[in-house]
Amino acid sequence: MSTIRARLVVLVAAAAIAPLLAYGLVSIYLLRKGTRESVINGAAIVAQRASEQIDRYVSHNIELVQALAADLRHTGLETWQQERILRNYVLTFPEFRELTLFDVAGKSIASSRLTAPNLALTPTPPGPDASPVVAPIEIDDDLLPMTVITVRVEQAGQVVGYLVGELQLEELWRLVDRIKIKQHGFAMVVDGQGRLLAHGNADEKVRVARGELLTEHPLIGPTQPDVERGGAAEYTAPNGEQMLSVVQPIPNLGWRVAIEQPTEEAFELARGLEEFLTYTIGFALLCTIGIAWFWSRSFLRPIVDLMRGTRALSEGRLHERVSITGRDEFSQLGDAFNLMADRLAALQAEAVKQERQATFGRVAAGLVHDLAHPIQNIGNNCKLMLKMYDDPEYRDTFRRLVEREFSAIKRLLEDLRNLGRPIPLERFPVDVNRSLTEAAERMALLAQQSGVNLRVELEDESLFIEGDLFALGRVYRNLLLNSVQATAPGGSIVLSSLRRDGAVIIRVTDTGCGIAPERLSAIFDDYTTTKRRGLGLGLAISKKIVEQLGGTIQVASEVGKGTTFTLAFPALAVERQMMAMQA
Repeated sequence: MSTIRARLVVLVAAAAIAPLLAYGLVSIYLLRKGTRESVINGAAIVAQRASEQIDRYVSHNIELVQALAADLRHTGLETWQQERILRNYVLTFPEFRELTLFDVAGKSIASSRLTAPNLALTPTPPGPDASPVVAPIEIDDDLLPMTVITVRVEQAGQVVGYLVGELQLEELWRLVDRIKIKQHGFAMVVDGQGRLLAHGNADEKVRVARGELLTEHPLIGPTQPDVERGGAAEYTAPNGEQMLSVVQPIPNLGWRVAIEQPTEEAFELARGLEEFLTYTIGFALLCTIGIAWFWSRSFLRPIVDLMRGTRALSEGRLHERVSITGRDEFSQLGDAFNLMADRLAALQAEAVKQERQATFGRVAAGLVHDLAHPIQNIGNNCKLMLKMYDDPEYRDTFRRLVEREFSAIKRLLEDLRNLGRPIPLERFPVDVNRSLTEAAERMALLAQQSGVNLRVELEDESLFIEGDLFALGRVYRNLLLNSVQATAPGGSIVLSSLRRDGAVIIRVTDTGCGIAPERLSAIFDDYTTTKRRGLGLGLAISKKIVEQLGGTIQVASEVGKGTTFTLAFPALAVERQMMAMQA
């Protein structure tokens, strides 16, 4: 052991210096690069948030003008009523100095001003796309930014006028002034031509009043005309100071936000970290040899013990434990290993228990799902029976319905009894048109109570498939029940059949709310539902039944228009149908 320890000390002492030096150089380089990127990314985040706030601020005021234009569409409003609405908006939203309504010829109809309006219709009003026209930013007599917004006023698809609003952008300056980066960092906003609109440095606001163009800026000047792109750069300011600039666009307005900060201040933390890292690496080199000796004494034995315990766990012997003395990290690792082994044993037992509970839950959920509708159908018809007892025809219908539903319940209970040894579906020729008629008859009362028109459109000729009548009934019931629940009163559901290319096609089409495209791919999964209530088993059960009978099921849906479920089964030949019916 002493020889191994001596070799380990020599190895660590000889091999640690070069890697540590290399690590130090790489770390300093990566630190410098990482902190630079971090500073730039931080400034970019601030610029992005400022861009979003400015965009929301201006867009909000544009939306206010559009909303006001919508209020003025009513032809029954008198001129004094329109003026009152315009003045109320100006009083409610002080950002607007004036709102004036013009006809299509550019003549003033109503204005928020008590005197003649100062605004005029822009020579280029909104075009066919109805997008608002925002005039270039100007500085008013109070040395504050302002702009003019023009929107169309439509009625019955025709342009009947234009609403023009003068918007103060004083809040834009306040927003920019609130953006501070450390002590000397600030923000500024420029338009698409590089003209300064707002400046966060109070000493530089005079440049805004002059409408100065930032021609020397590397990201905003005439050499950077693309306002849809941002970026970062270091440059020398007119006062000779080195500055870090990060620019982000405001796409909807065609403006840009720039975050400016002196490079000395921006990278101050990075330089301090570089110095700290240099001293730390030097100290680590001096301590490496001394630490290696003490470290090697307790290093080998704990590793061997942990390897033995890990190998035992990998072989499934969860009762295996390790014993590591001492109070160092290896001792803590040994305790953690033993705790992990205890936890693994407990988790194994818990997993077995949860699997049993999950299996029981699936059985119970499927039972509740399939029993709910037959019992509810019998209950509803019992209530109706009290009112129509004297009707012999209905009594006969009631008897047949109860027999069918109890037969379905009995079959379900038999399936539950044979759950441990499931039996295959029975396969025999099924008259598709007849089975669809019976399914529609079962759901007729529920559809009527829901105010939904349920009709059947069947192929003129007889259609036969090989299947299980009870299982197909479950599929029809699930699809029709979903359609009834998804269709508003007054809607319709069509249950249809047809023959196509040697296959029998069955469709359930409704005019309900539809299914969102992103949910279509998962509606056949277990416990997936688009309804507020229910366990989400109906469509999963239906898909399994259809596929077990050799068929396919597909769905097509459009939100707000309806949903169509399409089932396809191989059709039986006519001779085979007749032989089966005679037998």
